[in-house]
Amino acid sequence: MSWTHAEMAARATEELRAGDYVNLGIGLPTLIPEHLPADSGVCLHAENGILGVGPFPFEDEVDPDLINAGKQTVSVVAGASFFDSATSFAMIRGGHVDVAVLGGMQVAANGDLANWMVPGAMVKGMGGAMDLVSGAERVIVLMDHVAKSGAAKLVTSCSLPLTGRGVVARVITDRGVFDTASGEFRLVELAPGCEFEDIAAITDAPLTRA
Repeated sequence: MSWTHAEMAARATEELRAGDYVNLGIGLPTLIPEHLPADSGVCLHAENGILGVGPFPFEDEVDPDLINAGKQTVSVVAGASFFDSATSFAMIRGGHVDVAVLGGMQVAANGDLANWMVPGAMVKGMGGAMDLVSGAERVIVLMDHVAKSGAAKLVTSCSLPLTGRGVVARVITDRGVFDTASGEFRLVELAPGCEFEDIAAITDAPLTRA
């Protein structure tokens, strides 16, 4: 057994605190608003220019002009604001984002992150990930523990082009919650039904218990 993507997103909400300004990357992080309590006090930021992102809208509430950075239609909460990309990135680069929750292709045990390209594959653009890992106070990665090919995504050293060096604090996968450390991952929490030994076998880096 392991966490579903929805359960991973729900677990990620436990990392967020009232008063946090939180940027959500494309992919799995966009599921987080579905599981964030309305009274959480967390304000969600979309890099394309929204402060106050809400859950995905119901079919009769869809506004095609209201989208997140992944071009998915979204809702907004009361008091939300809209602004241009320059203002959005000024928030990020100015250190006004407390937490960035991003997807990942690889995370290294020292906190290196690779999440923007696979060599040889078409790349539409790097997006704002490089700004986010530099500007956010804390970076959390939400991703499956292994790739579709079966390759490990928690590794000793990233083989894919880096987004940032030593930037990831915590990783949440379908198998558990892990902190990066000097040359190893530390298991913080096991997903239901998962065993430490099984996770260690699919982690291409030293793994210890916190």
